[in-house]
Amino acid sequence: MPDGSASDAEGLRSAARAAGIRLIGPSSLGLAAPRLGLNATAVPVHLAAGSLALVAQSNSVAAGILAWAAGRGIGFSGAVILGEGADVDIADGLDHFGADPSTRTILLAIDEVTDAARFLSSARAAARLKPVLVLRPPRLEPAWPALTHSALIVTSDAAHDAAFHRAGLLQVSDLDELFAAAETLARARAADAGRLAIVSNGEGLAALAAARLGQVGGVDRQRQKPAIVRTAQDYREAVTRLLADKEVDAVLALNAPLAPDDPADCARALAETRSASQAGKPVLAVWVGGSEETAGIFAAAGIPSFATERDAILGFQHLTRHARLLKELMATPPALDEGDQPDIVAATALVDRAIAQGRSWLEPDEVSELLALFRIPTLGLIIAADATAAAEAARAQFTAGRTVALKIVSPDIAHKSDVGGVELDLANEQAVREAAGRMAERLRQLRPEARLSGFLVQPMAHRSKARELIAGFSVDPRFGPVVVFGRGGTAAELIADTHVALPPLDLASAESLIARTRVSRILAAYRDVPAADRHAIATVLVALGTIASALPQIRAMDLNPILADANGVVAVDARIVLEPDSARRRRPAIRPYPGSWTVQLALGQRHFFVRPMKPEDELLIGAMLGRVTAEDLRLRFFAPLKSFSHAFLARLTQLDYAREMAFIAIEEGSGEAAGAVRLHADPGYVEAEYAILLRSDLKGIGLGRALMELIIDWAKAEQLQRVHSQVLAENAPMLALCRDLGFEIALDPDDISVRRVALDLRKAGSNGKDGASGARRAPRRRWPPRSD
Repeated sequence: MPDGSASDAEGLRSAARAAGIRLIGPSSLGLAAPRLGLNATAVPVHLAAGSLALVAQSNSVAAGILAWAAGRGIGFSGAVILGEGADVDIADGLDHFGADPSTRTILLAIDEVTDAARFLSSARAAARLKPVLVLRPPRLEPAWPALTHSALIVTSDAAHDAAFHRAGLLQVSDLDELFAAAETLARARAADAGRLAIVSNGEGLAALAAARLGQVGGVDRQRQKPAIVRTAQDYREAVTRLLADKEVDAVLALNAPLAPDDPADCARALAETRSASQAGKPVLAVWVGGSEETAGIFAAAGIPSFATERDAILGFQHLTRHARLLKELMATPPALDEGDQPDIVAATALVDRAIAQGRSWLEPDEVSELLALFRIPTLGLIIAADATAAAEAARAQFTAGRTVALKIVSPDIAHKSDVGGVELDLANEQAVREAAGRMAERLRQLRPEARLSGFLVQPMAHRSKARELIAGFSVDPRFGPVVVFGRGGTAAELIADTHVALPPLDLASAESLIARTRVSRILAAYRDVPAADRHAIATVLVALGTIASALPQIRAMDLNPILADANGVVAVDARIVLEPDSARRRRPAIRPYPGSWTVQLALGQRHFFVRPMKPEDELLIGAMLGRVTAEDLRLRFFAPLKSFSHAFLARLTQLDYAREMAFIAIEEGSGEAAGAVRLHADPGYVEAEYAILLRSDLKGIGLGRALMELIIDWAKAEQLQRVHSQVLAENAPMLALCRDLGFEIALDPDDISVRRVALDLRKAGSNGKDGASGARRAPRRRWPPRSD
């Protein structure tokens, strides 16, 4: 079915589901499971068993990757070529190989993401566990109407790039880069930073590698000279010393076929040294003119080997990029001030009122009001009907010793500067009147059909040491809103110093977006210019992400320029484009924080505030675990725990709300965490496993029951069918609570010390008790809606 329609695909999917099977294709090259001796592809190569997994849409690209791997002796844990993907899609492949213990690295070769929400959820889950490489060729698509700078910047390719980065995927641009990255990541773990030491038996070869290292981005500059060696024993000693050095993250060993020692002996020395090292740092090898023997030595030792120093440096870049992506993915964001939340209700009313009036833009005063609702600093403004009114409006600024900017107001002009509609630093009323006349005349000449609604008067923002930035968002048809940040000005999209990110944002992801731009370098202090307030910039980006998530009625938004200096930020100009057509509105592909699920809880004399967990709750959870007895920890985690690392706490607090939820109870007064309950759904979003833990001094007051009722309410609202868990047989209080809540309890056939508990949500009704909040929430559909 090469030309199958959407209805054909739906028919195939329905037939497969009715038969209880999953369908790959149509137009698929097939699949392979080398560990089972299965190669059901049309690629005539022998596929060895290994730790690399391939998920591909393109038959030709998949065939090339499989043939390349066979030629290099790289084995696969599995390969699936999706074809048109009527049933099994990219997300299914990521879910499978992400959970597969035989898979060490996942390769994605894709053309387009179809179900953005499912893809991101599955990709983020897989990338936390193992490296995921993605190859996607650029695509040219007709853009949505570009009425703002942000809309010009947010292309389909930019939106895909933002999605891959947010999910923690390592994007490559071509097959050469994919093969170099796969060679490295299939055999080595990520380096901690970017400090590479070089060992070589020739100064010229070492100089080539050092020069190449100095040319690339994303790695730290070399901090020590290359070590020059001659014999196999020299390799052993130099590499042993460097692997033990705290200032070294990885070692690149190079070899040219020079006397006195044989290259194979030197390769064996390197392999033995790497195997004997306890440091766990990556070792990379370039044996110029190497034989199959040396390649086999390195493969057996798990050492990535390359034909040239260029390929090796490229491979090391990918190790470093992956390490940094993983750190970013697991970073704990600073906490935002929760005491000054935006007024979403007022903002929604403002936007809806404009749409009801048939407008596709917000007026300047409405833009200013909306930004104020989200705490984004702006210059004050006055809208004047004509030149005389504009001069009068500016009088107060002149009296205060300030100059003003004058801008035209027209619903038909997207970029005022295109028609000379902006004049700056006007110092008196006569200058304002004359400027208004000039602008009106230019508008009549250049755009005679455009309406002139009036003039906007603003005080000049005299910040001589401020940086000029742009921030905003635009809506991509597939991924929804995409936030933009970079160097601002009238030619922002031509300067091409912008990066994009998917909302919602927190302070950590906002800072990451800032750091990826070149303009971020001049935000730091230099010469007599103090550093700009990066926290203030990040706060604006977080607010933009909130606007994009909460108001799908907005199609695009520009804050350009934003002036940023040591005193903070101020948006000098802003425009907001509305989306009257509800069918074209898009929610974020990443599910935002479900802030409506908050409750106040009174249990006797104790009061608790219960809300969905946030990544910044890591410190609260860590402190709570410190007040749980060793016995209670054993009952919860089925093993004794003595310490709690950042990685451990991040897994508890950093949630993908599309497939998991956790509620944290905070004791009023002390502000300390009192307990937490969590639920993790399976990839099919049919059933979910729960876990609960209370502070040991708060057991027996009803907090556990209240949290369990709340998480069950969440599961029902999400239309899950079943909630289950495992409970130690000796944990009598938990088993008693499960019985009271209607759970079925059964023996675990694999472990007599464990009981399996399960609640069928299709049969379970309300228990009639409002222990969690005193007010039940109406059932809601899962957000975003499932495509099937």
